[in-house]
Amino acid sequence: MKFIAPLAFLVAVWAIVIPVFQVNPQIFPSVPAVVKAGIESILNGTLLMHVGASMGRVILGTVLAVIVAVPLGILMGISKGVSDFLTPLLRFFSVLAGIAWIPLATLWFGYGFGAIIFVIFNGVFFIVVYNTLLGVSTIPMSLRNAAYSLGAGRWSVFTEVLLPGALPNIVTGVRTGLGFAWRGLIAAEMIATNVGLGYMLFVARDFYQTEVIVFGMIVIGVLWLLIDRLVLVPLERATIERWGLVR
Repeated sequence: MKFIAPLAFLVAVWAIVIPVFQVNPQIFPSVPAVVKAGIESILNGTLLMHVGASMGRVILGTVLAVIVAVPLGILMGISKGVSDFLTPLLRFFSVLAGIAWIPLATLWFGYGFGAIIFVIFNGVFFIVVYNTLLGVSTIPMSLRNAAYSLGAGRWSVFTEVLLPGALPNIVTGVRTGLGFAWRGLIAAEMIATNVGLGYMLFVARDFYQTEVIVFGMIVIGVLWLLIDRLVLVPLERATIERWGLVR
């Protein structure tokens, strides 16, 4: 209830202000107009099409980023030489991750799927690498040495010591990176594709369909809240509790 109350209050203010001040619908739509646009997009199937395209891209881009970032972060955590060499590059490119890559991404991959996946990948990759490195660095060296002394090989140490020990930080990194990736996805879809939530907003602007724009913004926000609250937050909490960081 605490979570929904502020949003309900915002909608109530919106419903009152628009008719009282007789705001031009081309500037900002009324609540009924947005509801109508939403129902129409659901009935004609366009909303499902755009949501499906956006969700598929963000999931694929995130999975690819995590697959590459986690081993690299662990390698940096166990090798000082690799860490010293890559850390300045990591800090430099982490500032540019996401939206800043859109112009180059469209030149390299064209306007379409590849460019958007690349932008999402960048939004997640550097944050997950850094958080993985941070997680590995918190694992006591004595614990690693104990595993080796008990006969564990490198693969066993990786799968049973380093990866589990860094997992809470990895999950936190995925949650943070996915937020940047979601924003990058919407921006990239406005430029580099013909389907997706970002594209829906971009086309609606050309026809002054402010009700579609606002409805699309609401969908984007609600989807992210659902992903964060129903998937990422429970996963992060469960991971932290699993490894004894909180009681």
